[in-house]
Amino acid sequence: MALSSDISATMPPGARRAPACTLVVFGAHGDLTKRLLMPALYNLVGNGLLDDGFRVIGVDRVDSTTAQWRDGLAAMMQSFTHDPNAEFHPASINAQQWDWLAQRLEYVQADFSDADALRQLGTKLPGNAIFYLAIPSRFFATVVETLGKAGVVAQKEGVFRRVVIEKPFGSDLASAKELNRRVLSVLDESQVFRIDHFLGKETVQNILAMRFGNLIFEPLWRNEYVDHVEITAAETIGVEQRGAFYEPTGALRDMVPNHLFQLFAMVAMEPPNTFDAESVRNAKEQLFEAVTPIDPADAVRGQYATGTVEGRPMVGYRESPGVAPNSNTETYVALKLHVDNWRWAGVPFYLRTGKALGGRRTEVVVQFRKPPMLMFRETETEELPPNRIILNIQPAQGLTVELGAKKPGPEMDLTDVQARFRYEDVFAKSPNVGYETLLYDCLMGDETLFQRADNIEAAWKAVDPVLQAWAKDTAGPELYEAGTSGPSGADDLLHRDGRAWYPLDRA
Repeated sequence: MALSSDISATMPPGARRAPACTLVVFGAHGDLTKRLLMPALYNLVGNGLLDDGFRVIGVDRVDSTTAQWRDGLAAMMQSFTHDPNAEFHPASINAQQWDWLAQRLEYVQADFSDADALRQLGTKLPGNAIFYLAIPSRFFATVVETLGKAGVVAQKEGVFRRVVIEKPFGSDLASAKELNRRVLSVLDESQVFRIDHFLGKETVQNILAMRFGNLIFEPLWRNEYVDHVEITAAETIGVEQRGAFYEPTGALRDMVPNHLFQLFAMVAMEPPNTFDAESVRNAKEQLFEAVTPIDPADAVRGQYATGTVEGRPMVGYRESPGVAPNSNTETYVALKLHVDNWRWAGVPFYLRTGKALGGRRTEVVVQFRKPPMLMFRETETEELPPNRIILNIQPAQGLTVELGAKKPGPEMDLTDVQARFRYEDVFAKSPNVGYETLLYDCLMGDETLFQRADNIEAAWKAVDPVLQAWAKDTAGPELYEAGTSGPSGADDLLHRDGRAWYPLDRA
């Protein structure tokens, strides 16, 4: 069934429809497929960006039929219309959009490591194909190697074969190198799309637009003017029912070498010559290589204990399902990075992320040096507040600039004021889970927002000394009460430099 003109007409201006392709999703019955991939594909249908020849084949070990899989996905999509906490929260599901996608869904029961089964799957792939590994990371290398044995990832003239690999890509430097080795023994780097859903957020991509598209910012974006940079990804939720997953992972592995380093790259990398994939990824690599391996003395780890978050009681991490009662897994991490290049020498970058905190926000705070007080000494102004540019990622989306302004009255007395841009004030809001852009780019072969092998390894190289030190440290993480801003050691990390975190629990 072709889409009617009222749906296809919603294609964004200047966009091109993606080429015909079969998306093979390993882990068809998993949460990632149900809660993120399918809603993202549904939104791409609504924007008229998928070709009539687009199909999805779901692969999993679960005994199921195509009809049962489709029905389960349809029920999940409908449930989002009643769930205000869902990533995808439409008022209703457009039946025509969903029917268009549902008719192109097929389910295949198969073992991921069965080359014969995947070879048989290959007979259903006459043209372009993308293999999406929405599966636990321990299966990544095995599935890629099995795809190679089955002969279904070999490309030929005019036909592409690509593989999308979710995070975590390795658990330390050694495992990341080994995973890259195994994957690239089967695939060319151009076929590998290592995905980080943070880069699918409009507000993250807007960092590059803000920096390089506005002359008022970029000339100040250097050590001559910037005092320090804070990058925060704070959550109010705990581990909930994911304790078994979180135990061997922890906050550092889960968030720092991927999400936080990607925000760091957007903020700190040199201007690429163009926005093509290799120029952007080369600029990231140059930045990561300039990062001095983190001194364990510049790293703080914490673990939340029982407390109250947003008025609701929360049990401590060690009391959560699937968590060992004596667990030393960190749920909070704060780090100080040093960048040894001409732009950033002497400017510390402070990164923090944690669960069960007193505020939910992902943001970048660029704090500038204080201006001299000389001309204000004889005025009512006691101190000149530093200027800040705050890149709001979530839940607020936009940009905040803090600057000093004179208070009304006869005296020269300065105070902090804010100038704010918010996405919802300017742009129409539409359902988006953050995967739409990434899936579309993969279909188009645009690797700009995907990580390259050397980018992955360079990020792990920076944090590896901390992981090794913590593995030998029997003292464990510092406990912090749920609903607070984290362990006191994180405050000390900045206090010893004469600085303080931008408040997490502000209005």
